[in-house]
Amino acid sequence: MIIREEQVLERIERARSRKARLRDDTITLAHGSGGKATHTLIEAVFREAFGNPLLDRLDDSARFAVNGADLAFTTDSYVVSPLFFPGGDIGDLAVNGTVNDLAVSGATPLHLSAGFILEEGFPVADLRRITASMRLAAEAAGVDIVTGDTKVVERGKADGCYINTAGVGVAHSPPRGEIRPGDAVLVTGPIGEHGVTVMLARGELDIEADLSSDTAPLNCLLADVAVACPGGVRRMRDATRGGVATVLNEFASDSGATVVVDEDAIPVRPAVRGACELLGIDPMYVACEGRAVIVVAPEAADAALSALRGHPLGADAAVIGRVTDDPSGLVLLKTAFGGTRIVDLLVGDPLPRIC
Repeated sequence: MIIREEQVLERIERARSRKARLRDDTITLAHGSGGKATHTLIEAVFREAFGNPLLDRLDDSARFAVNGADLAFTTDSYVVSPLFFPGGDIGDLAVNGTVNDLAVSGATPLHLSAGFILEEGFPVADLRRITASMRLAAEAAGVDIVTGDTKVVERGKADGCYINTAGVGVAHSPPRGEIRPGDAVLVTGPIGEHGVTVMLARGELDIEADLSSDTAPLNCLLADVAVACPGGVRRMRDATRGGVATVLNEFASDSGATVVVDEDAIPVRPAVRGACELLGIDPMYVACEGRAVIVVAPEAADAALSALRGHPLGADAAVIGRVTDDPSGLVLLKTAFGGTRIVDLLVGDPLPRIC
């Protein structure tokens, strides 16, 4: 039986419009992984309760106009364990994560809030260390922390310290564009470093590797790309929970096209690759905290790559794939062995509590 393209597109649209159903009676760690369980939770609980045109876009930041000014607004919470790890800590992670959510939405970050949930008995010296890290990260990103809140809970109820940050910025580029066949897919640097670093910092595994988190503010780097490719940037997203694989699946699902990625083109440091092989996980699903995935028009690919590599945070950027006109909404990986496999959304939670 021959299935025509229009029929395939119709089936995809029906699948997208189908109401998500949460079959779990209780929350599991998988609901925080950024994968399938997270998407179902968002669709079946939060979007059902709060749905509105701004939320329904499910972008990293909500964009809206106030008295003629185009603004972007985002929020995120951080529950990393351990609180301190090579290359960073929960403090700079919270600042950088919120800055990056604004930056990939085409906004210049301006001001942040910081909310702390502290556990009784948490060392004040550690809190000072975290806030000093946040101050330095805010200075590096060119933002101010202008408001906040503090709550203290009983001993054993908060794992030391949780942080929520929200941020507001001025939107300087058009809202996200439509991904089209032929578009190039880039990553701003080697993937998986943050998630593997945090996992090894827990000391639960007998693995040694010279790794540090990639946590960093991406606003200046992404602004360089926007300047180098006026009108050529389709989409940007930072690859946090669920890693690059989750971002690519979101792009493919939104566009209804297929994203084809070349495994050999994906930058992965040898230490990350080796640790992932020992842990039995795919670097594509491991969180980054200073890397973004960018989709640009075909004619803008060279300019985008040049702009990225001209910045210290993008020195190892690479074009990793293309968007094809196959109307499947899938992500396909061309393996190093010459085969092709589907890269699906993450199932389960191989690396819990990493951001």
